[in-house]
Formats: sequence, C-alpha cells, structure tokens
Amino acid sequence: MIKKEILLINNLEKFINSKILYSKPVVEKLIAHARKEIKQLSNQNIVPGLAVVLIGDNPASKIYVRNKHKFFLTNHCHSETFTFDLNISQDELLSFIEDLNQNNKFHGILVQLPLPNHIDSQVVINSINPSKDVDGFHSENLGKLFLGHPRFIPCTPYGIVELLDYYDIETTGKHAVIVGRSNIVGKPMVSLLSQSFKKGNATVTVCHSKTNPLRKYTLQADILIAATGVPNLITSDMINKHVNIIDVGINRVEDDSEKGYHICGDVDFKGCSGKVNSITPVPGGVGPMTIMMLLINTIKAAKNGS
Repeated sequence: MIKKEILLINNLEKFINSKILYSKPVVEKLIAHARKEIKQLSNQNIVPGLAVVLIGDNPASKIYVRNKHKFFLTNHCHSETFTFDLNISQDELLSFIEDLNQNNKFHGILVQLPLPNHIDSQVVINSINPSKDVDGFHSENLGKLFLGHPRFIPCTPYGIVELLDYYDIETTGKHAVIVGRSNIVGKPMVSLLSQSFKKGNATVTVCHSKTNPLRKYTLQADILIAATGVPNLITSDMINKHVNIIDVGINRVEDDSEKGYHICGDVDFKGCSGKVNSITPVPGGVGPMTIMMLLINTIKAAKNGS
C-alpha cells in the first residue's frame, strides 16, 4: 500500500513539473483591455460588428459559430450569423458577401470553413473587403503579414503568440518546429515566429505529412506547435524535456462513454505531461484564444472605420 502511495506521489510530481498553459488568465487580461476599447468606441456611437457566414449544418462549425456569437454579445459587440444550405451556388455566396462589404453595420466578415466542395474557398475569402477580413485569410492580408506589416493576424496564430507572450516563453534564437502547413495555422506561424515580431526571431522548421521521420525534427524542438487534426499524433517518445508544446488540435474521438466521444488534441497530453517544460491543454488552451483574437481584430477593424 505504501509503495502504491509513493508511486502516486512521484507521478503527481512529474505532472506538476510541467507548466500547463491555460488560456483563461490570458483571455482575462486581454478582455480587460478590449472592453476599454469597446467603451471608447461606444462613446463615439460605434459598436464593433461581426457578420458570420455559415454554410450547411456541420455540428462542429455550428458550435464554434455559436460560441463566437455568444462571446461578442457578452462583450457588448454586435454579431449576426447568416446560414445557408449546402447547395448554395458560389455566385450566390459571392453576391451576399458583396452586400456585407457594403453594410456599415459590419466591421468584420467571417466565412466559416470548410466550405462545400463545389465552392472555391480562396475565391470566396478574396471577395471579402480586406479591411473587413478579420480572419486574416485574404491574399492581401497574408501578403502584408509575410512582408512584416500585418493588417490582421490570423486568429489562431495570433492567439498562440499571445499565449507565448503571457507565459514568457522565449522565442528569440529558439528552434520552433511546426507540424502542419495549412494557410490557417502553419504558414502564418512560420511568418510570425521567424520575423522580428514581439514573439519572433526563432529558427523555424515546418513538418507535414511527407516529413519522414517526423520524430527526428520534433525531438529538436524548443517550441513545438502541433496543428494537423490527427488525434494524439505527437507521443512522449517524440519530444524532449525542455520543449514547450502548443497543441492546436481539437479532435472529436468516438468512445464507449455516455457521451459517445471525447475531445483530444494532436498531442498525447497524458503521455507528454510531466516530460515537458510546458504544454497547452485541450480543451482550455488554444481554442478560447482564437475567439478572443477574433474580437480584437474586429475591434481593430471598427477603429479603422471599415
């Protein structure tokens, strides 16, 4: 019995040795400043407004959009969601977005991805007025980011930078390994971490589905950002003890529980916790930061008079 208790204590100590990078205190800090800006805009009769376009009835997208809407209303901003059937034509969608571009009630426009296969996502994103593209995915805005003069930083990478800053995780001179090369996370993170930004000046390696062996690169990371959408891809044998892990993945995995599923990240949290310097949880890590930065980008758009 005593041996079991000692083993339990040792395991607990290992777990505690890894700092858990919760988003809650970061959001609390950022929202305090955001509310001051919202109040200042209100005094000028300006209410930051967001239009969200949702195609179809994807359960995950609907939950995500609902959370965004609730967060905006809670913070005295305007939010409307416009829902369309999966069979909407690309021309119809483009026409609707043009109407939103002309609508002064909305300072930000967000088209929830993914879109149906018959619609070209980039054509749709590029139809948004760049000054209202609060997701930061318009080609012009991505170009500005890569030139080092961003108008809007994509929300998830922006949130990751704020997490790194809040927890004082050094990036200058460090080796950042990004697993995933999407336009939403991977590519913008390369630009943010490699350039001379607040949390930049890192040496960046990008890994993807063709990287072989992946473990060779993840073992070298001072900062590891996992953004693949593959549950528990990163395991404890792929990391070193001084790494700081940012887990972007939010994966719904079926199981035999009462709910029938559980949520996990791209990193095996249970296996890696205790072996690393720090790690974000899933949920409670990167997800809330994404919504927080969407609000900040919309406030910025309102201040700029989009």
